[in-house]
Formats: sequence, C-alpha cells, structure tokens
Amino acid sequence: MSEATKQIVTVFRNTLAHGHEDAYGDMAPIIYRLAVGMPGFINAKTFTAEDGERVTVVTFADRETHNAWRDHPEHQAAQRRGIAEFYSSYSIQVAEVTYSHEFSRVD
Repeated sequence: MSEATKQIVTVFRNTLAHGHEDAYGDMAPIIYRLAVGMPGFINAKTFTAEDGERVTVVTFADRETHNAWRDHPEHQAAQRRGIAEFYSSYSIQVAEVTYSHEFSRVD
C-alpha cells in the first residue's frame, strides 16, 4: 500500500442521550446510504456494547475520498444534529492504514 493510496479508517464512538434512540435510528440509515454512495467508500459497520456505547468503523480508499465524506453537506448537517440532539458523548479517531491482511475460510 503506497503513501498515496493508504486507506483511511474512522472510529466513531458514541453514547446516545436518553430518549433520542428512535430519532437517531431514523436518521442513521439515511447517512449510511449516503456514505455507501460516496466514491472511495469501502465499508462501515456499527457495534453496540452492553453498556450502550456504539462504535462505528468506516473505511475509505484514501484521504481524499474520506475528506469528501467528512465534508459532505448532509453528513455535516447530521453531525451538527447529533451534537445538538442525539449524543451524550462521542469521540472520533481517524487513522491511516499502514498494514492490512484478510483471511476468509472457504468450505
């Protein structure tokens, strides 16, 4: 993987404010479909821990396509709404992939 083509991974951790689960649940699939349609989108997956913390991992092909997603007007509007309404806490970490390996068993 060359410097110019390093994948970008975003780890978004959040806890929803009490009472906003339904509204967030309505918006989340819309924003997911927007991400899937962006050039350079590779994958995204969300996990929820027993304590309610949610972790979403999103991967884009490179910095340019990641930044296009980050700066997309609908995504930015969703971010603002999340801060104003949905989240009691959140953190974002963005990293360049320096190594990648995959394995899938084929039976």
